Amino acid sequence: MNYFIHVTPKTKLFVRDIGKGEPVLFLHGWPVNAKMYEYQFTTLPARGIRCIAPDLRGFGKSDAPFTGYSYNQLADDIRMLDDIRMLVERLELKNYTLVGFSMGGAIAIRYMSRHLGYGVKKLILLGAAAPSFIQKTDFPYGLPSEEVNTIIQNTYRDRPNMLEEFGKKFFNQPISSAFRGWFQDLGLEASGHGTIKTAVSLRDEDLREDLSQIFAETYILHGKKDQICPFDLAKVMNRHISFSTLLPFENSGHGLFYDEREKVNDTLIELIAKSSAYK
Repeated sequence: MNYFIHVTPKTKLFVRDIGKGEPVLFLHGWPVNAKMYEYQFTTLPARGIRCIAPDLRGFGKSDAPFTGYSYNQLADDIRMLDDIRMLVERLELKNYTLVGFSMGGAIAIRYMSRHLGYGVKKLILLGAAAPSFIQKTDFPYGLPSEEVNTIIQNTYRDRPNMLEEFGKKFFNQPISSAFRGWFQDLGLEASGHGTIKTAVSLRDEDLREDLSQIFAETYILHGKKDQICPFDLAKVMNRHISFSTLLPFENSGHGLFYDEREKVNDTLIELIAKSSAYK
């Protein structure tokens, strides 16, 4: 089923809630929306997994206020969503797995740090844009800041073309022109200012201090051929997140959820079902 939930008095998020069983909350990446998980949501519910996926503010069918696109606010949106679920006993998310892709992975990390991992028993990061999306003087990984500035400028100038160019780096495996068009359309469903302001957050936010505040069992799934969030980011996260396991995807680019979708799905099913290794 699909529904809206208010996360602030003036902002509501659109939520997809598919299947019954083990609850999993999915956070999508930039600049698309929760529809990106289509090839997970057609498989996982049949394996006893309840897939819950909000469109983040500014994206998809969720509200797009002019402000509120910092990682703190985006993480707070998820916490408010969680509180409302418990309050009305609608979703009963009290012991769930949190999955975050790309920027959604960064927001998941901030959620774990800022809200002490409230309600989360496992964290799964897919191609996470963390701990820093850009290179810094003391952090040689990620994209050059100038490249992100160009993306932001091109979004102001010609957002459809920016999405087309950005999409060319997303996947490592061949994709059809129809799939490429569908995926670009997901980006076009976002608001322009939401796309820009979250790109600014991707450029400016730094999650290095957040990593040590994650104490849930964590799995880092990352494509070895990722051109957007290089694999070195995954190695840094693995070194600094306690109880974390790095699972490389040899044939995937950034879009591992489609590049190696069967392997990703099988891995998610296994990780979500397994008993915790850390007590």
